[in-house]
Amino acid sequence: MQKNSSIKCSVHQCKYNNTSESYCTLSSIKVGTHETNPTEVQCTDCESFEVK
Repeated sequence: MQKNSSIKCSVHQCKYNNTSESYCTLSSIKVGTHETNPTEVQCTDCESFEVK
């Protein structure tokens, strides 16, 4: 899969990760949260994630 140079990704367990260069191969991603009131980076999630 071809990398999207606009979306960096370090999650090598994701099936959309271009592991050789640490980029996402999707044309776009969806970012969400698992918190009611997110206030820190850890509160956000890539909702496009799929395990390899």
